[in-house]
Amino acid sequence: MTNKFLNKLKNEEKLELAEPSEDICNSYLEKSVNCLKSAQLLLQNNLYENSIGMSYYAMYNQLLALLFRIGIKCENHSASILLLKLLFGKNDLYMLISDAKKERIDKQYYVTEEKDEITKEITDELLNKAEDFVLKMKVVVKNLSNDAIDELREKFKTI
Repeated sequence: MTNKFLNKLKNEEKLELAEPSEDICNSYLEKSVNCLKSAQLLLQNNLYENSIGMSYYAMYNQLLALLFRIGIKCENHSASILLLKLLFGKNDLYMLISDAKKERIDKQYYVTEEKDEITKEITDELLNKAEDFVLKMKVVVKNLSNDAIDELREKFKTI
């Protein structure tokens, strides 16, 4: 199922190898930092749904930074997250961003009668996880050698 999904995206040119780009990587790193700041401000102002969304996007932009650093363009959230697991073997980070994505979708697209379901504690916890994710991913990006990038690009071709 995984390969079928990724192959479909490859055929649609929504998932493909591109030129590795430190500039695009840095732009997404900056977006990630800005999303974290936004999540913090939104949390401080009791805008929990919005804070949850920004926490997720801080993580997602960090992931896009990594993918562009090695030269992978992906236009699908689920596929990008899956590549984190398949290419990098980062199951802990995969779980963090997968859970954040589910939380964002729940809060962004569904309305509940009880507003108390989105508590400060849940929002604060997700923000802490996003901060942890961003820090760990920065280390992954920083430690990428040219040889590692070449290996990851070759591995991508077999997925």
